[in-house]
Amino acid sequence: MKSLIFLSALIISFSAHSAVLVGLVDIQKVIVSIKEGKTVQKTLEKAFNDKKSILKKDEDKIKKAQEDYKKQSMVLAEAARMSKEREIQEQMMKLQGKTMEFQKEIQKMEQDLKKPILEKLRPIIDEVSKASSVAMTFELSAAPIIYAEAKKDLTEEVIKAYDKKHGQ
Repeated sequence: MKSLIFLSALIISFSAHSAVLVGLVDIQKVIVSIKEGKTVQKTLEKAFNDKKSILKKDEDKIKKAQEDYKKQSMVLAEAARMSKEREIQEQMMKLQGKTMEFQKEIQKMEQDLKKPILEKLRPIIDEVSKASSVAMTFELSAAPIIYAEAKKDLTEEVIKAYDKKHGQ
């Protein structure tokens, strides 16, 4: 809240003297557009697809067990039926647990792969912002600015500058 008040006061004081040029950057677009980000995306997609195929095999086993159970349920004794149902339930719970585990692994992997990009991105945004003579630069999706008299989207410039400096 204090930062919002400070930001408002800063904007008002700037606007009393002249129009403030506000820079905007879509960080997500930058990450998916730069060469290094595309490599990260391919790595994540491969890991996701590998995990997905493992889960698919487990799903198929459960479906087969359910089909077998349906065929045998009429001839099985009560205890055997209950045992099969419990077995299928346990398999489903294991699958859900494995799915959640894989999601966490992929999220962590994404954070780990994107962290160096974000660290290298900050100085690039600073350079582009200074070169564009903007007073402040905000992340486009999280920007608390609803209206600014003068604003400039720096996203494409940041993408070009990043690839120029860190291109692979």
